[in-house]
Amino acid sequence: MKAIRDSVDFVLFLAIVGLAAWVIPGAGHLLIRENKRAVIICMTVVGLFVTGLYIGSLAVLEPVQTAWYIFAGQMLTTPAVGMLTDYAQKGDYFVAGRPADIGLIYTIIAGLLNLLCISNAVYMAYTGRGRLIGEDDA
Repeated sequence: MKAIRDSVDFVLFLAIVGLAAWVIPGAGHLLIRENKRAVIICMTVVGLFVTGLYIGSLAVLEPVQTAWYIFAGQMLTTPAVGMLTDYAQKGDYFVAGRPADIGLIYTIIAGLLNLLCISNAVYMAYTGRGRLIGEDDA
């Protein structure tokens, strides 16, 4: 552990952990070998986001008619939200009223929860909690 922490690449490793945790929820924890935590985070964040899409349909992914901070909250879940948004723009999806509001709230909460998990993965990698990939178990 000491050899990795003393290297110049440690900051790059922290950035990779953070980026991986954003691209795939839980992947940052997987990189530091916190496997159970990674699975729990992935299932929770993705489940919450999919539940929001189920309640409000793909129409809740509307970057043009919503405020920027709403779409930014959704994008914190994963960059795949951008691809889903492009797909939703091409289709004729509509939802209004309470299902739209509830679905929007679920998808934003999924993004904000993933932001907490990203910061947790980077913090755990920084403090040395968990085992870093490439380390010996001895």
